[in-house]
Amino acid sequence: MPSKKSARLAALTVAAVCSAASTVALSAPAHADTVAIHDIQGTTRLSPYAGQAVTGVAGIVTGVRTYGSSRGFWIQDPNPDADPATSEGVFVFTSSTPKVAVGDSVTVTGTVSEFVPGGASTGNQTVTEITKPTVTVVSSGNAVPAATVVNANSVPAAYTPAGDTAASNSINALTLRPARYALDYYESLEGMNVQVADARVVTATDPYTELWVTVKPRENTSRRGGALYGSYTSQNTGRLQIQSLGATADFPVANVGDSLTGVTAGPLDYNQFGGYTLVANRLGALKSGGLERETTQKQKKGELAVATYNVENLDPSDATFEEHASAIVNNLKSPDIVSLEEIQDNNGATNDGTVAADVTVGKLIDAIVAAGGPKYDWRSIDPTNNTDGGEPGGNIRQVFLFNPERVSFTDRAGGDASTAVGVTKVHGKAQLTASPGRIDPADAAWANSRKPLVGEFVFRGRTVFVIANHFNSKGGDQGLTAQYQPVVRSSETQRHQQATLVNAFVKDILDTQKNADVIALGDINDFEFSGTAQLLEGDGELWSAIKSLPKSERYTYDYQGNQQVLDQILVSPSIRRGCDFEYDSVHINSEFHDQISDHDPQVLRFQP
Repeated sequence: MPSKKSARLAALTVAAVCSAASTVALSAPAHADTVAIHDIQGTTRLSPYAGQAVTGVAGIVTGVRTYGSSRGFWIQDPNPDADPATSEGVFVFTSSTPKVAVGDSVTVTGTVSEFVPGGASTGNQTVTEITKPTVTVVSSGNAVPAATVVNANSVPAAYTPAGDTAASNSINALTLRPARYALDYYESLEGMNVQVADARVVTATDPYTELWVTVKPRENTSRRGGALYGSYTSQNTGRLQIQSLGATADFPVANVGDSLTGVTAGPLDYNQFGGYTLVANRLGALKSGGLERETTQKQKKGELAVATYNVENLDPSDATFEEHASAIVNNLKSPDIVSLEEIQDNNGATNDGTVAADVTVGKLIDAIVAAGGPKYDWRSIDPTNNTDGGEPGGNIRQVFLFNPERVSFTDRAGGDASTAVGVTKVHGKAQLTASPGRIDPADAAWANSRKPLVGEFVFRGRTVFVIANHFNSKGGDQGLTAQYQPVVRSSETQRHQQATLVNAFVKDILDTQKNADVIALGDINDFEFSGTAQLLEGDGELWSAIKSLPKSERYTYDYQGNQQVLDQILVSPSIRRGCDFEYDSVHINSEFHDQISDHDPQVLRFQP
């Protein structure tokens, strides 16, 4: 998955490109008489007045947004109708700083629009707005309509209805059923003043001044306070994003397991970075949950410790080398082999043809020594410039670090960016044709994506084959709150192809030597229950060791309120059958606001 920073930048680019197509055009008469807000909102996601001019829409101002590209304010009708499907709030888009205040009673004349955050290509739902408004302040200092309480009892357990097959599975035109589906419930409150109370944080505060809470404290709870994403059909309906209408400096800096005590209240918005969002004009007090970074056990003398760690676009200009080194030495206990993902070349994102990464890796190795760790050696293969995806000019790749005092690397010439590694039989045992090597680098499955790095290691006389992976990201997939349900996961196609190739390579090793020790690990960018994982595992050639953990501990990443598995260590039957392996997902990043990477590392300890 792309880093949250790069994902946000990419989304902003999409929004700019798609701005011309960011509204849903519906044929309608040119003008409508005075209507109430609930008439504008209607009983579906699309307003029956979209595209029409409306006059004298009355409401009380409940929130004012004075920043960003979506300046405006929310109004709510203090005299609701009896239909729970029709929202009583709406956003008034002013484009410039609004000249109203919370508590103003206003009338608004303008045009009803259905705005698609991020552009139509995202598949996002729409936000009903009044645009090009003429605003009249009738009076000021009025009581704001009471906030609707959003809690475990009010949010349905079912997540979403299935979309209309005649409309490409869109749910936009379906009548809302807020008592049955969570997404319908939130949509029925779009633009209204809502509140949550004593809400537990399930995604830490990010650089964009937002966090996620749950209003269902018992829903798929992880051991450390998050909310687990356990399947495509078991959504966490209690997740809600929190932003603020106040000063950035006043926003709580929270970790997973912390709480916003008391009331957090404000208008319910919908945005491209997570869907339904409580934009608070009143924030609860932050209460620490006391979460601390984990430390794994050190491997025993006869155990081989193999780790995977996505260091998030590490390049020589970064200020995180000491922290990464400390994590490897102190939290991971200096594994014998470390597969690093997202090591950038020697000048990072400077796009000048540089592909070597010896400066980047050398700086990390030196920092590890300074932190009290071993003097690691390393192996990798430089990619062809700008062919492996990631940040343009960065040339990210996988790198093996290994402790030469504990394990040796078998060097065998012939591996380069474009040559496919193979498997041969020598003296009855499997052997790589090149070490390090790359799996089928010319195959279309690896277009604009990282090619797997394969190496042959020896520990206490036993050969161990390690395959370092960084599969295609989830970029381009529709969000969980998209208008299309079930959502389209278009990025899966390439990962499925990649998983098939890696499994076939492992099968070649095992067909040559049935009891070979093989480990395939890295940023798989997909869940342990996914089709990608199933293809990697094949007919038992591999098995994802994270499934050895209790379900409450199965996560390596935290995204939009969902703790999930993206990074995996898969093992061959000889390792799994030994029953003496230990697996640990070491939570040092994903749950914390001050993370140095958005991924948690994992460690496997076993006796070859």
